[in-house]
Parts: sequence; structure tokens; C-alpha cells
Amino acid sequence: VQLQASGGGLVQAGDSRRLSCIASGRTLDYINIGWFRQAPGKEREGISCISIDRSTYYVDSVKGRFTISRDNAKNMVYLQMNNLKPEDTAVYYCATDSTSGRNKCTIFAWGYDSWGQGTQVTVSS
Repeated sequence: VQLQASGGGLVQAGDSRRLSCIASGRTLDYINIGWFRQAPGKEREGISCISIDRSTYYVDSVKGRFTISRDNAKNMVYLQMNNLKPEDTAVYYCATDSTSGRNKCTIFAWGYDSWGQGTQVTVSS
């Protein structure tokens, strides 16, 4: 699966932004998908994921502000980010788990085998 994330940019605190991730090479119908981010000087962290059955998971730092969704017909995954904060500044990556056979997604990087190139989100205060 090849992935390309887009939608990043420079925003102000409190703004909203929607990230998109388009997949090619394989349908997303039976694939778990995750969104990760890496801030300067920090390790990559998983922030949200969506399972094959569309169940979702969010880490506490984004819960209530971010929403992950998928459109299998378009082979797209989205991350709607609301009420952005300066601490959300990072490069955001989408990733897919297409080989594990797991029914549920994970926010741990080891659970993913394909990664997009990332899109930068910068939130100014």
C-alpha cells in the first residue's frame, strides 16, 4: 500500500484543519489505519486509529478534538483536527496495517507496515 498524506499547513491556535491520506495499491476495506505524529525532538507517537469495523481510538491528548474517519470507496482516510493547540505542531503520518490480520487497530507503530511521507502541521499561538 502506498500512502500520501496532505492537508497540513500553518494555522493559529483554535483553528481547525483536516488531514487526508490517500491510499493506492490496495483497497482499504480490510485494513486498519492509524495517524501518527512526530514533533521536533520527540519520538513518533500514535494519536488515533480506525479499525476495519470503523471503531476508533484516540489518545487522551487529542480526544474530543480530533476525529478519524475513512471512506473506503475513495480509499481515503481523514483526520479532522479542531481546536488546534501549539503542542499539536508536528509532522503527521498515516499508516496502514495490511498484513497482521488483526481486526482492531493499534496506536503503536509496530502494528503498521506501510507509511505515508507525512504532512507538516504548525500551530501558532
